[in-house]
Amino acid sequence: MPNSSSISEFLLLALADTRQLQLLHFWLLLGIYLAALLGNGLISTAVACDHRLHTPMYFFLLNLALLDLGCISTTLPKAMANALWHTRAISYAGCATQFFFFLFLFGAEYCILTIMSYDRYVAICKPLHYGTLMDSRACATMAAAAWGTGLLYSLLHTASTFSQALCRGKDVNQFFCEIPQILKLSCSESDYLRETGFIVLSVLAVYGCFAFILFSYVQIFRAVLRMPSEQGRHKAFSMSLPWQKGRENVLAVCTAAMVAQALLPRRVP
Repeated sequence: MPNSSSISEFLLLALADTRQLQLLHFWLLLGIYLAALLGNGLISTAVACDHRLHTPMYFFLLNLALLDLGCISTTLPKAMANALWHTRAISYAGCATQFFFFLFLFGAEYCILTIMSYDRYVAICKPLHYGTLMDSRACATMAAAAWGTGLLYSLLHTASTFSQALCRGKDVNQFFCEIPQILKLSCSESDYLRETGFIVLSVLAVYGCFAFILFSYVQIFRAVLRMPSEQGRHKAFSMSLPWQKGRENVLAVCTAAMVAQALLPRRVP
């Protein structure tokens, strides 16, 4: 029975069955990728070059832009190359590398979003303690923790998934390497259940972060609405704008992925 060591490549899901549609998908993904490059590049350049933006809020926004750029760069270039060159193949090492970096960057990105909500909560709800709680050392520590969490999360999933014996073909029913599609190729029920357990824990952690973000912004809105001055309320809401822009970047990438997924032809096994 062949195992993962005997698989030299995987076959990703083709973006389309006809050459014309493949080229259409290529130009669509290229436009999305260039827009992401431009938007995140402008954010990174502005924050790095303008000393007035060297604040905790923009420091985390810079981290978010870099992670967002890296996250979309792990999937779209390969999908575009496959569409352009009319191929579906990705090497075993290439799939594992894509898998690792996507989980690493996406996990760190979600952690940064959680930290940004905490930053805005402290800035608006506890302004007198902001300088102490969000000094440069604390910001660097939280950013490093976010990147480290993403790295640990990715290492665990990548090691667990690619240590399994894979004997159910090499077709990946997705345009990039992702956990559920690789697990479908697993031979071992116990390995499959182990990785499924990791996924369940990951989902619980994601929901925990989401609950924290939601709680933080509920508290922010309550604090803002209690402000007697309309000018003060407007200023407080504007302080949340960079986080909203960061969230819009993430949502744009997720929307692009969903649009691409919706355009993919469905194959019945």
